[in-house]
Order: sequence, then structure tokens, then C-alpha cells
Amino acid sequence: MARVSMTTTPLRAAALALTVAAAVAAGWGGWSRYDAAHDASAAYAQARDDALAAGEQAVQNMNTLDHARLDQGLDSWEDSTTGDLHKQLVDGRDAFVEQIEAAKTVSTAKVLSGAVTELDDRAGKAGVMVALRVTVTAPEGEPAVKESRMLGQLTRTSGGWKLSALGQAPVGNTAG
Repeated sequence: MARVSMTTTPLRAAALALTVAAAVAAGWGGWSRYDAAHDASAAYAQARDDALAAGEQAVQNMNTLDHARLDQGLDSWEDSTTGDLHKQLVDGRDAFVEQIEAAKTVSTAKVLSGAVTELDDRAGKAGVMVALRVTVTAPEGEPAVKESRMLGQLTRTSGGWKLSALGQAPVGNTAG
């Protein structure tokens, strides 16, 4: 009969217990990761984040324009938009070029903050509010700095989220 040492039995038991604990932890971790990756709220949060990033960038693009690089700036406007807003920009491009070339202004925008105000992921529609600081520099005089809030409507296209409407947000107390 083989003799079992008293020291090898507790070591084997400890090794077995550690192996079982590691297997349980790995299984639980794998399931948790799978569950999180397939969670509808995670997908919704990602869609919200994508809409916000695209909305902030598009509003910044629409408030940035350099008369010396006018075609590049207007192309950026058109790339940031869809629907009726896009059509308005394309149709009015020639007249706008004349105005900006005559004024010789440079406007730069910086996003201060932004938020998604609504999101219908299934319909591919979202609303954003973006606070930004716009600096307009004319050929003469000091640059003019203005902070404003813009409301934008986004539509998801094959190229990602694009602005379909843009306007100034109301300022002040609107409660009657």
C-alpha cells in the first residue's frame, strides 16, 4: 500500500480549490463581458455618444470659415449637413462666396459644451444643444468674440450623423 504524505494532501486540496476558483472567476468574467457587450443600454449610450460627437463637430464646422480657404470651409459645411439644410447651403453657395470674399472675415468656433437633447436611435434622429465661442476677425479692428448656444437636429445617414437643421437657442427666461 502506498503511503500518502500528510503534506501532499493539503497541497493538492489547495491547488484543486484554487483551480476551481479560477475557473469560476473566468466563467463569471466572460459571461459579464458578453452580457455587457450585448446590453441594449450600452448600444443606446454608444449611439448617444456618437450623435453628440458628430453634432458638436458639425456645429463647430458651421461656425468656422476663413475667407482665404473658402472652398475648403464651405465643403466642410456641406459634408456636415443633410436634407433641406444641405440643399440650402448648396443652392446659396455662390451668393455666400461673394459676401464672404467682400467681407474678408475669418471666423473660428470652439465648442464649450454639448448635450444630446433627444435621441430616437431607431428612427435615426437626434437633437443636440451646443454652447460655443465664436471669434470673428475682420481685416481691420479687434476680433469680436461671442458665446452662443445652438440647437441642432441630426439625421443618421450612411456617412454617419449629419446636421439637418441648425438654429440659435433661445436665451433668457421663456416662462411667462
